[in-house]
Amino acid sequence: MSPRTLRLVAIAAVVLIAAAPFLLQPFTITLMNYIGVFALIALGLVLLTGIGGMVSFGQTAFMGIAAYSTAWVSAIMGYSPWAGLVLAIVLSGAVAAALGAITLKLQGHFLSISTVAWGIAIYFTFGNIEGLGRNSGIASIPPISVGTVALVDSNQIYYLIWAMLIGAMWLAHNMLDSRVGRAMRALRGGNSMVESLGVDAFRIRLATFVIAAILAGLSGWLYTHLGRFISPVEFDVTRGIEYLMMAMVGGAGYLAGAVVGSGLITLLKNAVQDYLPLIAPGSAGQLEIVVYSAIFILFLQRARNGIVPYIAALLPDVVHERPAEAEPLPRRTQPAPGKVLLEVEAAQKRFGGLAAVNNVSFEVMSGEILGLIGPNGAGKSTMFNLVTGAMPLSAGKVTFDGRDITRARQRKIAEAGVARTFQHVKLRPNMTLLDNVLLGTYARTKAGFFSGALGLDAAEEKRARYEAMRQLERVGLGDKPFELAGNLPLGNQRVLEIARALAADPVLLVLDEPAAGLRKQEKAALSALLKSLREEHLTILLVEHDMEFVMGLVDRIVVMEFGTKLCEGDPASVRADARVQEAYLGGVV
Repeated sequence: MSPRTLRLVAIAAVVLIAAAPFLLQPFTITLMNYIGVFALIALGLVLLTGIGGMVSFGQTAFMGIAAYSTAWVSAIMGYSPWAGLVLAIVLSGAVAAALGAITLKLQGHFLSISTVAWGIAIYFTFGNIEGLGRNSGIASIPPISVGTVALVDSNQIYYLIWAMLIGAMWLAHNMLDSRVGRAMRALRGGNSMVESLGVDAFRIRLATFVIAAILAGLSGWLYTHLGRFISPVEFDVTRGIEYLMMAMVGGAGYLAGAVVGSGLITLLKNAVQDYLPLIAPGSAGQLEIVVYSAIFILFLQRARNGIVPYIAALLPDVVHERPAEAEPLPRRTQPAPGKVLLEVEAAQKRFGGLAAVNNVSFEVMSGEILGLIGPNGAGKSTMFNLVTGAMPLSAGKVTFDGRDITRARQRKIAEAGVARTFQHVKLRPNMTLLDNVLLGTYARTKAGFFSGALGLDAAEEKRARYEAMRQLERVGLGDKPFELAGNLPLGNQRVLEIARALAADPVLLVLDEPAAGLRKQEKAALSALLKSLREEHLTILLVEHDMEFVMGLVDRIVVMEFGTKLCEGDPASVRADARVQEAYLGGVV
């Protein structure tokens, strides 16, 4: 399926939505209004949960804050609903920023449980405020007016609802295809990977959280002036679960899933309420949740990732355009060869009484390849984590390019010019090879959320995509840039990590077992690549178990054993050292 076909499909969908009031009955248009309103909050959940990996059951809290804000402004204070929109967006965003700053450092189910509290809090808070109608709610809320036209009729407000939904989806699509959008999609890879790319993971999480809250606030504003009555029960935590279910059913990782899920759940809920009383008169209300649960279980058995990805898998693959040639991104100035680039002084890392790294010192000279070797459990990977900031030192000092980075955060070290790979491959398997490598350009580019969403980053994005494509070709993966990273064999995934690191234009490249899983010819190609990087004066520090690979590649070797430095020297002297033969080579010369 070509991009042109996709655009035609999108245009056709917009035309059908615009024609709906002329083709459908008023009740159906009312249902579509609610589908559009609920799709907005589900869209926020797609960004927050499906893409950002933060499960929230409490988005109704932000919807309720916005609803009561605009109801108070318009119905009680007598101002325009548009003034209510401003207050609704500001309050929902501000409360989200405050809550996010407190709770987003929680991980896993602890974060999800905390979101339940918001839904409960909104119910009891608004239900006990006299000026907001307590549990009776607020009635006689005025309709939204555009000029002198009051949007009272379902057909009239329909266009406002769907215009806002389509606009929000367009902005979200642009944002996800931008620098910050890729950072959002990488959040599921864990903080260690994201921070190693120079990304402030907490800032991206908080921004995603606030964006989802603002979308919930916009939904609450429309919901209030559509029904023109609100009460606390409409923002109960059970509604939050329902909205999350919409995102999950539609496809939590897909923007279209918000609309599909909202439509399916809304229509299903209406059908159950219509037909269940005919089947079980007198107990329909109690049986509704049973019916929903049974249908949801059936859904999980057939399309557990959502309807949109289930259907997408049946359609032809999208044909992407290869990145066009562009002006290169700015490059770092590499230090002069022979200069001390990295200095580790008496580094220690203790886990309780265990010394994983004990008083280790060594230097890495600019322009050389230094190998860090040792048997399993020697502390090599721990040392790598100390150098890159993934772990704090218990004692000692690390200096990079004349700057003390002992206490520096991982992303700051990455911004300074240290790029790394991991012992256990850390990629985003559901992102393409090109997008994974584009993550490496994060610190070299500047576009933010607004420029990405509005499409103002086109020139920078073109340059970044060309750089990522260049690095893919450099490591031998340029023939399949739009393949999903998760489809690659392990060896190629390791090579892809190297391409991502090179896209950062590092001063120091830190490689953790880069040859593991590679075949003989692939190792030869990797060795040739690393040697070519040395010729470009790029400095490389690597851990590797393949001694043949190391000995034919590196300039110097540091040997570790039981967390301490055993010896240091050129490959020939290290191979001849009796202590190394005993500890690492089994006593064989």
